[in-house]
Amino acid sequence: MNLTEKINEIKLQIEKETLQNAEQTESFRLEYLSKKGKVSDLFDQFKQSTIEEKKTLGALLNALKNDAQLKWSEAQVLFTSQINETKTSEDLTAPGFPFQTGSTHPLSLVRNEIFRIFQKLGFSISDGPEIESDWYNFSALNFPPDHPARDMQDTFFIEGSDGNMALRTHTSSVQIRVMEHEKPPIRTISPGRVYRNEAISARAHCFFHQVEALYVDQGVSFADLKQTLLHFSQEMFGHQTKIRLRPSYFPFTEPSAEMDISCTVCGGSGCPVCKQSGWVEILGCGMVDPQVLANNNIDSDKYTGFALGMGIERVTMLKYQIKDLRYFSQNDVRFLKQFTSGL
Repeated sequence: MNLTEKINEIKLQIEKETLQNAEQTESFRLEYLSKKGKVSDLFDQFKQSTIEEKKTLGALLNALKNDAQLKWSEAQVLFTSQINETKTSEDLTAPGFPFQTGSTHPLSLVRNEIFRIFQKLGFSISDGPEIESDWYNFSALNFPPDHPARDMQDTFFIEGSDGNMALRTHTSSVQIRVMEHEKPPIRTISPGRVYRNEAISARAHCFFHQVEALYVDQGVSFADLKQTLLHFSQEMFGHQTKIRLRPSYFPFTEPSAEMDISCTVCGGSGCPVCKQSGWVEILGCGMVDPQVLANNNIDSDKYTGFALGMGIERVTMLKYQIKDLRYFSQNDVRFLKQFTSGL
């Protein structure tokens, strides 16, 4: 039997092969396509043919090899996919896989609760850049260039800006931007991250989060401010919460006050958290200084307003009785998983 006849015979054998499972497919590969297979043996015989014979036999052999490889590859793809489907199919008898769910960061929980309280009072949410010019961060808020109040906050200034650009030290800068582009009545809260050059400790950090509120309209009084503060405190800490206001100083409000709430730990009876006083400081507030309104082209004879600002970390520490400010930024899962998105 010459080589042409052998090629035709093996071609008929390949055509008759039925590959019905993965085992038959592998047997087909070993019989025809492996190094010791029938097709490889034909190629070894092909080497002994004359040059004239090779022209015809080469085309027949290549066609035979291609047919065999095509039949094998189609079967392999089919049965491999069936095996994968079997492996990945759901086993209803297998034990449940425990999925660990995440939780909302405590600062986000409290921030969202602050949003909810003020939005119910008709306040909108405004935002602004974290890198601010001297005008928005200081001057427009009644901080003259040589005013000693600038020393109240240690500022991170941007190198090369000649002291004109800095990381914002409060979100009051956002209130200036709002008053710049909106006319009264204005009722907005300004949340965001702020920066101060302070030593990191259990009670202080070089960055933290603030929420400041601004209300400007005709006839806004200190009584409106006090009632807003009482409503916020009781919504956040419980209806048993009491507040007190102490005179203070801020360049952008006059009169100004610090607000304390009755201690959330001892209820006002005295404990180490409140230093036995029964009160804990929580925020600063006051009536917007007429000069600040004038700086933003708002008629201070016609309009008045109040502003207040609080650190979200401070509120969160009181609400959840957390003793170390650094926990909020250490990403310790043992700490974070204690909180749920219940707020």
